[in-house]
Amino acid sequence: MKQYKQVNALRVISGVSRGRKLKAVPGSHTRPTTDKVKEAIFSRIGPYFSGGIVLDLFAGTGALGIEAISRGMDRGVFIDINPKSIEVIKENINAVSQTNQAEIYRNDAKRALKVCAKRELKFDLVFLDPPYKLEVTEEILQHMDSLSLFEKEAIVVVEHDAVHTYNENIGKLQSARRVVYGDTAVTFYDYVSE
Repeated sequence: MKQYKQVNALRVISGVSRGRKLKAVPGSHTRPTTDKVKEAIFSRIGPYFSGGIVLDLFAGTGALGIEAISRGMDRGVFIDINPKSIEVIKENINAVSQTNQAEIYRNDAKRALKVCAKRELKFDLVFLDPPYKLEVTEEILQHMDSLSLFEKEAIVVVEHDAVHTYNENIGKLQSARRVVYGDTAVTFYDYVSE
C-alpha cells in the first residue's frame, strides 16, 4: 500500500480565511492537496466565487471545500467515511469560523449522495479525491448525474493518480482540461446541461 508523507503546514491560501492553519488527518493514509496544486486548481476555476454550494466528497481534511468557502462559496457539504477525517474536518471548520456554512457527514459516498438528492441539493462546484486504489470516480460522477446533483454550468475537479486518464465525457460532464503535478493529476469537468 502506498504511504503518503505527512503534511505539517496546511493552510487556507486566499479569501476571508486566508492564512488560517488547518489540521491534517493523523496517520499516513490520506494525502492532502499541496498548496501548489490547490493554488493551480483555484486559478483555473475561480479564483473567487459569487455564491453557490460546494461538495467536498472524500473530503479528508476538508481543505478544498474550506478554501472554496473562503473564496466566496455560500456553503459546503463535506462527506467522508473515515471517522478521523470527520473529526479533523469539524476542527478545521471551527478554526476558520465556517460552522454556519458547512454540513459534515460521515457516510459512504453513494448513500450520502442519495440523501443530497432527496434534499434536492444541487452543487455548483464538486471536489472528488477518492483513495486512488478505489477507482470509483467515473461511477460516482455518473451516479451524481443520474441523481441530478449538478447545478447548471457546474465544475467538477477530480484529483487522481497521474498514471490514470479518465474518459472525456461522463454523463453530461465534459473534460475541460487535465494537468499533471508530479505523481498527481487533476482533471477538470464542465457540466453541460441539455
